[in-house]
Amino acid sequence: MANISISNDNFSDFQDDQFHLKGYERSELVVNGVEDPWFEHTDCVDIDSLYSMCGLHNEENTSDEQVTTNLLENQQQSLSDWTQNHFPTSIVMPLQPVQNQSTIEAPKNDYFQPQVPEPGTSSNEKSKTFPLASLELLNNYGRLSKKSSEENLSTNALSCEARLGNSHKLPMEILRVAGERYIQYSTQRLDGLSTSLSGLCMEGTRDVELVHLLLAAAEEVNNQKFHVASKLISRCMWVASDSGNPVQRLSFYFAKALKERIDRSTGRYTCTDEDRHPKYIKIMSLGTNSAFLTCHQLIPFNQVMQFAGVQTIVENVRSAKKIHLIDFNIRSGIQWTVLIQALTEKGDSPIELLKITAVGSTEKENIEFTGNTLHSFAKSLGLAFSFDIVFVSDMKDFKKESVNIKTDETVVVYCNSILRTMLPRPDCLDNLMKVVRSIRPTVIVVGEVEANHNSPSFLNRFIETLFFYGAFFDCFEDCMDRGSPCRTTIEGVYFGEGIRNIVAAEGEDRFTRNVKLEVWRAFFARFGMVEEELSESAWYQAHLILKQFAQGSSCDLHKDGKGLIIGWKGTPIHSLSIWKFL
Repeated sequence: MANISISNDNFSDFQDDQFHLKGYERSELVVNGVEDPWFEHTDCVDIDSLYSMCGLHNEENTSDEQVTTNLLENQQQSLSDWTQNHFPTSIVMPLQPVQNQSTIEAPKNDYFQPQVPEPGTSSNEKSKTFPLASLELLNNYGRLSKKSSEENLSTNALSCEARLGNSHKLPMEILRVAGERYIQYSTQRLDGLSTSLSGLCMEGTRDVELVHLLLAAAEEVNNQKFHVASKLISRCMWVASDSGNPVQRLSFYFAKALKERIDRSTGRYTCTDEDRHPKYIKIMSLGTNSAFLTCHQLIPFNQVMQFAGVQTIVENVRSAKKIHLIDFNIRSGIQWTVLIQALTEKGDSPIELLKITAVGSTEKENIEFTGNTLHSFAKSLGLAFSFDIVFVSDMKDFKKESVNIKTDETVVVYCNSILRTMLPRPDCLDNLMKVVRSIRPTVIVVGEVEANHNSPSFLNRFIETLFFYGAFFDCFEDCMDRGSPCRTTIEGVYFGEGIRNIVAAEGEDRFTRNVKLEVWRAFFARFGMVEEELSESAWYQAHLILKQFAQGSSCDLHKDGKGLIIGWKGTPIHSLSIWKFL
């Protein structure tokens, strides 16, 4: 298949409002004239001294009232004054009795909702320590990141601490070291704590401690020690920033999400989630504004998936004269310029018509604009082209008759990051799959997020989400300028909302429920779908795309069964799989 470079010139008219998030304006040591007393402890070798400043000791025999008294007595007045002036009262809450709250069950679906909670996470039995399953998950991410860093950076002879001397360029290493230190602290293996920060620059030390405090806050939230968690979150928010280095940015959104979870648990959350799901779907379906188009050009994940997917489609419609492509998440449609050019170069068997049907429930005007743009592009290359829109307000109302399919058309279905949005509503997902089965497409290309953000264990879900988004923030640091408006928009709106929903919400309010490829396999098998091997040509296209990116060597490609997993420095990000019906 021919390779083409995609330019934003053809999409210059795609514009949308930019979202600018104002960061904290402060010097390194002083905020509005108040010196942060924590910074003088930056180079300390024992994390316990950080906790002792606020009396944050996890002693089993210490009551909530005693802990609160210690907090008030030991907290430096300057930090207390600054916190009161700069944070809403809901962040640093007075001690209040926590009422027993009934657990809201997530939408029931055997394939997507684990039935047995993991050890230490029962709603009736509050864990006093970090659950063993969560510690093991944290340890696994540490081993994965360490192995990937050694392979990609070719620095096996250097210690982790030495590599962290330039820490702002290695946020995944920061997460790994912070995870290791937290495992040591949680299991009381204190022998390694005295040397774990040796060799780090000041910024690296602060970043490791920031992630450590974030994990500690998550543990206290899990144990419903909300007053202690609030103090830890306040400390995180002092150092975190939505415009700082990647670890500070990552921590900013996670700290905000933890605060919202506390507010929800204590009845302080006053917003409604009724319309957040459709708004989130709208954000995800954008792709036509300058931020998403810039991201498409600078970040390798989408292009790797698209070129490998298009190569697969071309291989499966080799002898077709009329091709009907059904796309359930077309966005800007930039991926189909690749297909259009590839089809025009089929000199041995030119096609008579390419028809694209875009199925969507939001942003009809943007879909129409996408169709007009693709029509102009196809016309410029002399390809007969047709574009239809199927607009459904609710996917459970989608029917086979909604799509105008002719008997002489070869049908292809493309589902990129859309099936996951229906996990909170299994009826919609089931209906979509039944309709697709009735259409009997030649091939189905599925691209999805490769992560488990659906665990019933809050701590497990927190750790999975932290490392998943940590990889994205790491990638953005390598591929984009810190002050880029595109980066601000994607991190603040797209990533920020995803983190908020996964961490803060539960039950029906938690609509971001990504699952891994192995779970999708079990689900697809229920509808008689069989997975096809990704061809060598598709793999070649994926590797070829990575070579066009300056930081492409940090992007991992590996096989998972017959599918393709795309990751960043050892952390899986996306999956691509090919399916047919029996």
